[in-house]
Amino acid sequence: MDLYTSSLRLSRTFPLDGRPLALDAHAMIGDGSTCALVGVDGTIDWLCLPHFDSPSVFGAILDAERGGHCRIAPVQDGGSSQQAYDDDTNVVQTLFHREGAGTAVLTDFMPWTMDRQASLSEVHRMIEVRDGSLEISIVFDPRFDYARGATQVEVTEHGAIAIGPQGERLSISITPGAHFEPRAAGGVEARFPLRSGRRVWAVLAWGAKRPEPTARHRPFEYLRRTRRHWRRWASRLRYDGPWRHDVLRSALTLKMLQYAPTGAMVAAPTTSLPVSADGSRNWDYRFSWIRDSAMAIRAMNLIGYGTEALEFFHFVRDCVNRRNTLDLMVSIEGQDTAGETILDHLAGHSGSGNVRVGNAAASQVQHDITGPLLDAAWVYESSGGVISLRLWQEIRHLVNRAVETCHEPDHGIWEPRCEPRHHVHSKLMNWVALDRALRLAPLFGGDREQAQWLRTRDALRDEILDRGYDASLGSFVESYDHRGVDAALLAAALYGFLPPDDPRLTGTIDRVVAELGEGPFLRRYRIDDGIDADEGCFVLCGFWLAEALALSGRLDSALEVMQTHVGAANHVGLLAEEIAAGSQTALGNFPQAFSHLGLIQAAARLDLALRIRDEGSGNAPLHPLEPAG
Repeated sequence: MDLYTSSLRLSRTFPLDGRPLALDAHAMIGDGSTCALVGVDGTIDWLCLPHFDSPSVFGAILDAERGGHCRIAPVQDGGSSQQAYDDDTNVVQTLFHREGAGTAVLTDFMPWTMDRQASLSEVHRMIEVRDGSLEISIVFDPRFDYARGATQVEVTEHGAIAIGPQGERLSISITPGAHFEPRAAGGVEARFPLRSGRRVWAVLAWGAKRPEPTARHRPFEYLRRTRRHWRRWASRLRYDGPWRHDVLRSALTLKMLQYAPTGAMVAAPTTSLPVSADGSRNWDYRFSWIRDSAMAIRAMNLIGYGTEALEFFHFVRDCVNRRNTLDLMVSIEGQDTAGETILDHLAGHSGSGNVRVGNAAASQVQHDITGPLLDAAWVYESSGGVISLRLWQEIRHLVNRAVETCHEPDHGIWEPRCEPRHHVHSKLMNWVALDRALRLAPLFGGDREQAQWLRTRDALRDEILDRGYDASLGSFVESYDHRGVDAALLAAALYGFLPPDDPRLTGTIDRVVAELGEGPFLRRYRIDDGIDADEGCFVLCGFWLAEALALSGRLDSALEVMQTHVGAANHVGLLAEEIAAGSQTALGNFPQAFSHLGLIQAAARLDLALRIRDEGSGNAPLHPLEPAG
C-alpha cells in the first residue's frame, strides 16, 4: 500500500466468465461535464465526450460489437473481481483476482479541476499488481458519434490516437514499456507482464493532437487533487442518521449528474437502457427536466448542499430570462433538446433495440413543473439560503403562469404518450406552487398578486378535493373523471396538502399499496399510457411510500420499505430507474437522479421520525426544513 492507492471496502464478488455485464454491474466516474460507466471487468462501455449530451465515444453498453470501449484488465481467463469507491470520493477501484496468478487493482477517475467552466475531458486509469505476476491487457477501441462513422486509430510512440469522421480526436497515453498493436475486431491492444509492486497508467484525453508521455499529464497529482476535492465536498454533509453511507453516496452521485458550467442536472447520464425487453420504453435521459432537477436540488439542500441549489436556481433564472418561459425539459446549456431519433445500426442493451437520441417528451404539456421549483426555493430559504430579487422576479412570472394554466389538462409527471388529462398530481403541484409563493412573497415585501394567488390556491384545493378524490374508493384518483390510481398521488402527503393522518391520505396510501404494490416495491400506475410494453417497479415511488408511511404514523412499515429500496442499490450504492420486483434486476437508465433524490429525502424524513419516536419532540414536523402543511 502506498500514497496513491487505498484500502477497498469490498462486498459482492463478480465472476469474470466472459458473459455480458448486467446493467448495474458498473460504477460511475465524472468531472462535472460528463460521466463514464466502469464495468466490474475493467471496461468503460459508456462515455460521451466532452459533455453529457455529446455523442458517445464508448457505447458498448448499447452494442458490444459496434459501440466501442476501453478495457484494462488481466489477460488470464476466469477469476473474479470486486469493485468499490474510495472512501468519500468518486474515485472507483476494481480488484481483479486470478487464482494462483495474482491480484491487481484498477483505479479510475476523471480529474476534477475546480473550474466550473472547463473540465480536462480526461479519464485517468492506473492498474497495479498487488501480488504475483499478471499479464495485463489494455484495449482502446473508440467509435465516435454513436459508431455512425469510421474511426481511424493510429499507434504512436507514447500510445495511440483515434480520429473520427468529423475530426474528433481522442488519445490514449500509456506508461513506457507498453506498446499498442492493431486488433482484428477494431482498435488497438497492448499486452505486457506486470509483477507485484509495479503499475501502469493510461490517460485518455479528448481533443489531443497526439499522445503525450503519461508523466506530462501528472496523473498522480490529479489523483491526489481529485480525492481531496471529493472528500472536502463530502465533509459538508449535514446528515448523521442511520443511512449516512447511502445518503452520502447518493449525494456524490447527484453531484456528478450536475453540469458544472450551468448548474443544470441530467436525469441520468445514459440513453436507451431498457425497462422492457423489446425496448419500447427506451428513452434518452441526458437532459435537464426542470421538475426532476428541482426535486434533486431540494434533496441536496436538506443535507447541506446549498451551493448546488443556488447554481441550479441561477440556471433556471437564465433559462426563463432567455426563453421567457419555463420548459419542462432543456439541454444542459439551457437550449432546446434534440428531436427524437432512433439509431437503427445499434443493437441496444441486451438486444433491446430502439436506441434513442433526443426525447420527444420535450413537446408535451406538463403543468407540474413550477410546484417542485417553488418548494425547492422555499426549502433553500428555510435552510439559510437567500434567493435574489432577480430570481424572485422570474419566479413570480412562473407563478402567474401557473394561475393561468392550473385548470388545463396535461400529460403529467410520467409522460404517457396519449391524450392530456387533468392529472391530480399536476393539480397538487400547482397548489404547491401557489402555497410556497405565498410563503416566499413576504420576504420580498409582498406582491400585488398575493390576493389572487391566495384565491386560486384555495379554489384549487377545493377542486382537487371535489374532483380528484373518490369517496366510494376512499382515495384520490389518477386524474379527474378517471378512477385509476397513481403512485404520484403520494405527493399529497409529502407536500403538506392535508394533515398526514387525514383518512383521505391514509386511504390513498392503502390503495396505492394494494393496487400498485409488488412486495415492497411499487409500480407507477397500471393505466394504458399509449405504449404497448410492460415495465418494472419505479424506485422513486418506493421511497415516496416510505415517507408517506412514516408521516401517517406507520413507521415500522416505512422502515421495511426503506430498507428494501436501499438494498436495491448495486454493489457501489448506485440505483437504476426501475427494478424487477421478482428478480430485483435493475432496469432503465443508470444511475437515475430520481432514485437517489428519493433515497435522500426518505432517509431524512425517517431519521427524524425515529428520533421523535424514541426521544419525543412535541409537535415537531417530520423534517426541520419541511414547510408546514
